[in-house]
Amino acid sequence: MLLEVLEEPMLRSVREALSEDIGTGDVTAALIPEDEVVTGTVISREQCVLCGMAWFNAVFAELDTGITVVWSSRDGDAIRAGQILCTLHGPAAPILTGERTALNYLQTLSGTATLSRRYAEAVTGLGVTVLDTRKTLPGLRQAQKYAVRVGGCHNHRMGLYDGILIKENHIASTGSIERAVHFAREAGPGLPVEVEVENEDQILEALAAGADILLLDNFTLEGLIKAVRLVDGRARLEASGGVTLENIRDIAETGVDFISTGALTKNLYAIDLSMRFHA
Repeated sequence: MLLEVLEEPMLRSVREALSEDIGTGDVTAALIPEDEVVTGTVISREQCVLCGMAWFNAVFAELDTGITVVWSSRDGDAIRAGQILCTLHGPAAPILTGERTALNYLQTLSGTATLSRRYAEAVTGLGVTVLDTRKTLPGLRQAQKYAVRVGGCHNHRMGLYDGILIKENHIASTGSIERAVHFAREAGPGLPVEVEVENEDQILEALAAGADILLLDNFTLEGLIKAVRLVDGRARLEASGGVTLENIRDIAETGVDFISTGALTKNLYAIDLSMRFHA
């Protein structure tokens, strides 16, 4: 596999998805004779970056170990319209039962990877790191963050447990950036501390407090350039807010270290895929 997938969360997600779809039983697939065996192929109807093989495979492995899936491509491959992605063979009823759930994973994760590839390519050669956010589909965070990596971008923190990001409401609740950073050091020793700032005064306050990363929220291009000069390497800088494919290269050229955007996981377009049985 191209990149690591944590098996336990993946299997838990697949089982929940199957339970959601099957409920008390697939009454339509019950029409199919138990000894009916089929061969089918999955085809992409449009160009994309393939992602989600592990989830697709897991769906059918949960339903019937007699189903085999042979892939013609791998996660991260650029796929053309009309290209066969994989061939399935096995009992017809469980393949029909799992078809929609498996395709849902594949089309959603391929959509995430495809969009991430476009963002990564938009800043080619500039040395900036494009990050995702926690704006993921509920229950699919590990999957979508995997797809972001497959597409060529990078993950910000996975959740609230593996990174410290002090935002406006945290500052308001603690009273100041200095106090928030102090409490963060105590709560998460060893973790880098990132502080969201909105103006020059907050930049200076966060630097004085010893923040490792400054999140420049909704700064103009001119503001980003000034911030890079002001900080002068004393902390790493992340630009966020209003990032699009049209402006991300301009943002990268200001000299920031990171650009984060929720678009990678929340503005996705699911890829059009189709499964067809063959005689």
